[in-house]
Amino acid sequence: MTRVCLLGDEDVNLQYELLSRETSRNALATYDLREPYDNAVALETVSLGAAVSLLNDLNWYLVRFVDDVLVLEPSVSEDEWLSRDVATAVRDNELTAEETERFLKIYGVAQQGTSGGDDGDERADEEIEQDRPPKLVEPMFVTRTGPELPEYDLRDVEETVRVRVTKAEFE
Repeated sequence: MTRVCLLGDEDVNLQYELLSRETSRNALATYDLREPYDNAVALETVSLGAAVSLLNDLNWYLVRFVDDVLVLEPSVSEDEWLSRDVATAVRDNELTAEETERFLKIYGVAQQGTSGGDDGDERADEEIEQDRPPKLVEPMFVTRTGPELPEYDLRDVEETVRVRVTKAEFE
């Protein structure tokens, strides 16, 4: 199964925008939608071709409401996502899996912090915040030159999400 994750622009509610419009709602109707990250919509497709085809069908909405598109294709990598451009190039046999390894965008995964509200009930705030999915923050672009990647240093985070990008996206 190929996974797709759409990361919404900061100023929109992505799930609302996609499901409030008939064309995108119909395109997504057969998928089980999840929110693995804050303001993200994720789903599974049967293949890389199906994922790229769905993204093409949703292009009008992606341009307007989506900050980034991630595609996880197990035949390329079990733990590194592909950008939409890389996924399309792999599907079209313009890139091999090995040719996608060099350029990466690394997101930090930040847990949603508590607001520390003035109502004095910090435990309730913490419980609400724990239910919120983590947020992908500040991507860092790196070039793979060996087996080790540079450490993500834009924020103090425990996890990262690696996304393979094209040379053009890297520049």
